[in-house]
Amino acid sequence: MRLFIAVNFTPEIKSDLFKITQYMKQNSIKGNFTKKDNFHLTIAFIGESNALKDIQKAMNMAIEQPEIKSFTLSIEGLGKFNRREGDIYWAGIKNNSLLSQLNKAIVKELRNSGFIIEDREYRPHLTLGRKVVFKNTFDIEEFKKTIPPMEMAVNRVSLMKSETIGGQLIYTEIYHCDLI
Repeated sequence: MRLFIAVNFTPEIKSDLFKITQYMKQNSIKGNFTKKDNFHLTIAFIGESNALKDIQKAMNMAIEQPEIKSFTLSIEGLGKFNRREGDIYWAGIKNNSLLSQLNKAIVKELRNSGFIIEDREYRPHLTLGRKVVFKNTFDIEEFKKTIPPMEMAVNRVSLMKSETIGGQLIYTEIYHCDLI
């Protein structure tokens, strides 16, 4: 199974993000935009694995650490990664020490359990669209000014399975841990 650990968003946040992607889609020549149900914030990417018990144990050990607790997540801004075939657009996540601690604790416990997790700085963002090319008439800077900041309480982390079913990318929660 292709697995990752994530924060899933509330239906309200998903709706707000979906409105943003729909506006972007209407003003683009091409692009692959995130489906409403697939909005999430990746905490750690695991990749192909069937070691569910080991992952669950690592998640539980990570959240038992005293510095790991529920927090408020702030989504703000719009950015992009430049790509030749079309850019990746994302919504930014405001710096949050509790989110960073959660990422570090989960990655540490996964590594201690033998998982190979990419060793790079955690830069939280949520993907809105891939391979996006906007119409020449679209003013991205003006559009950025219209995106309101969003906040959400984070009370759980989820182990997610990624699969393609009928040509559609589907993310399914297969386990979760509650944050206190």
